[in-house]
Amino acid sequence: MASEARTAQQIVAALHARGQLTTDLSPVGVRPRLGEYTAQLWERRHFIWMDAQHRAATSHSRNRLGNVWLFLKPLLEALMYWLIFDRILGVTRGMENFPAFIIIGVLMFRSTMRSVASGPQTLRSGQAMIRAFTFPRAALPISAEIRETLQMVIAIFVMMVMIIVVPKHESPEWTWLLVPVVFAMQSVLNLGICFIMSRVGFVFPDTSQLMAFVARFLMYGSGVIFPVERFIDHPTAMFLIHLNPLYHMLIMYRELLMDGVIPSADHWITMGAWTAVLLIGGFIFFWRGEATYGGER
Repeated sequence: MASEARTAQQIVAALHARGQLTTDLSPVGVRPRLGEYTAQLWERRHFIWMDAQHRAATSHSRNRLGNVWLFLKPLLEALMYWLIFDRILGVTRGMENFPAFIIIGVLMFRSTMRSVASGPQTLRSGQAMIRAFTFPRAALPISAEIRETLQMVIAIFVMMVMIIVVPKHESPEWTWLLVPVVFAMQSVLNLGICFIMSRVGFVFPDTSQLMAFVARFLMYGSGVIFPVERFIDHPTAMFLIHLNPLYHMLIMYRELLMDGVIPSADHWITMGAWTAVLLIGGFIFFWRGEATYGGER
């Protein structure tokens, strides 16, 4: 940052020596201060929101069914897992309502995995816009996550309908009113992950190829398709699993929707701490690479 400031001062001094005016000039391709950067994002909040809405509305525009896929895709996913594990395999894992367990796990886990998988491509897919316009590059991952959040609202609605309709039927309870709170925490968590993965993927393009393995590891370590406590008793493994925010997130969803109870404080604290750390740390990590995002890699 200091070397960038010195370079800018040298350019201004050279222009002054030639008698050129430098009023209202600002450097391009130089990382602004964090507060100024945040203010620039806030000034462009309307553009970010409109861009996310437009992309969410047109994400399936090339398909014949169009936005019907926003409902149909999570519905088919939920039906597929219900048919395989309940109707065909008859798996219960010793649980009263295993279909609801796996529907909640798969649909909510997929949202975060999309942030992990698509994050490395966020900046590269926006290179044309980056080179054509001057704007804080963090607008790209923010817009991507708002778009994902808008689409996930539909997935949550489908999920709730499915666990009511699919045997053994869950009945709505007052704890369902807290689901939006957990969903908001998950969305912020996803944004923090996207900030980190966007910069990592820009510096190391091969990151995208590793995400399938990361997703598989997280799936088994988050209790997506089976309750980990019943099948894993290794103390080190359980310690690492308890550090995993997705593990706590899925427990919170399931306790609110299936058990009708408020999750314990340790789930809220762990999830909240990860959300804050990833959002703030991810944003600063992304901001520190701001000046490099317009170049080729």
